[in-house]
Amino acid sequence: MPKRDYYETLGLSRGASEQDIKAAFRRLAKDCHPDRHPTDKSAETKFKELNEAYEALRDPQKRAAYDQFGHAAFDGSHGRGGAGFGPDFASSMSDIFDDLFGEFMGGRRGGRGQRTGRERGADLRYNMEISLTEAFAGKTAQIRVPTSVTCETCTGTGTKAGTQPSACPTCSGAGKVRASQGFFTIERTCPSCQGRGEIINDPCTSCTGTGRVVKERTLSVNIPSGVEDGTRIRLAGEGEAGVRGGPAGDLYIFLSIKPHEFFQRDGADIFCRVPIAMTAASLGGHIDVPTLDGSQTRVKIPEGTEAGKQFRLKGKGMPVLRSKVTGDMYIQVEVETPKNLTRRQRELLEEFERESHKETSPASMGFFSKMKEFFEGKPG
Repeated sequence: MPKRDYYETLGLSRGASEQDIKAAFRRLAKDCHPDRHPTDKSAETKFKELNEAYEALRDPQKRAAYDQFGHAAFDGSHGRGGAGFGPDFASSMSDIFDDLFGEFMGGRRGGRGQRTGRERGADLRYNMEISLTEAFAGKTAQIRVPTSVTCETCTGTGTKAGTQPSACPTCSGAGKVRASQGFFTIERTCPSCQGRGEIINDPCTSCTGTGRVVKERTLSVNIPSGVEDGTRIRLAGEGEAGVRGGPAGDLYIFLSIKPHEFFQRDGADIFCRVPIAMTAASLGGHIDVPTLDGSQTRVKIPEGTEAGKQFRLKGKGMPVLRSKVTGDMYIQVEVETPKNLTRRQRELLEEFERESHKETSPASMGFFSKMKEFFEGKPG
């Protein structure tokens, strides 16, 4: 009887992605598992077919061969071994479930068949506060980070000079132990060596066998112009040193920007509230306002400027990170009411009030005039 098409077995089309293949197998493996159908003798055969199809399609090279040659790709005529249900079925199934469910019961790390005592170091986080001016211009900062670094005495091996680690007697250097449980062989991390596969009998006295020591380091950090609050900068390999010569982790620098005394930021735009005298708003004039680049820009205030009026300074805002685009700066004027008047100032304002008319204060006079008409024309 000819074999079923592998894609048909998994209920997929030939254009299915790796995730589709994995998801289909996971779903069908649960439904077709022999333990769920103890009275169905064909359940084990179906489960074997399912496993065989997944074994062939989950591997990109095997899948490419199958797409080109079909089942003949695995019958030996093209130099390939069988992808079916051989004597190493339990080991194969352990690998499959390891792929699907991660470190199943403390299982393997770092890929199929890989075992090593060298573990990657942990990633570190460093919080840095900068000013808005520094975010505008960018800067190079020096930071001091306490972290684990490779032990110089043993160069990260964790062993005393002239000695070598020995294979773990519990797992014979495999880093994992196996136990049969019904239909499966379950793998778990070796409890004696924690998956490293080796035991250090004579540890280094400087690092007590870990291959690293705690030390404060000084690092140079380049902060580009235009960074925003919450920007994350990654320094690869500047985290904790790995265990026993393993690769170092990364250092992540999280930036926060201190509030500025005068400027408020909105993306790439800058806003600044500038108080001006009532006379300047009425008569017009010019004001000089500072910008983030350290210069000053003269802004013309037209005659009769009202409170809240905004003036746009094109290109005077924040640079956009990793771009040549620059935001704008907006000056919002706040008209200041005179206080602590002298007698002469009060006399002048009173004279001004007597000379005022609709054209002088059109909004306020127009409002009260309309309100008066409204109430006078309202019956009762």
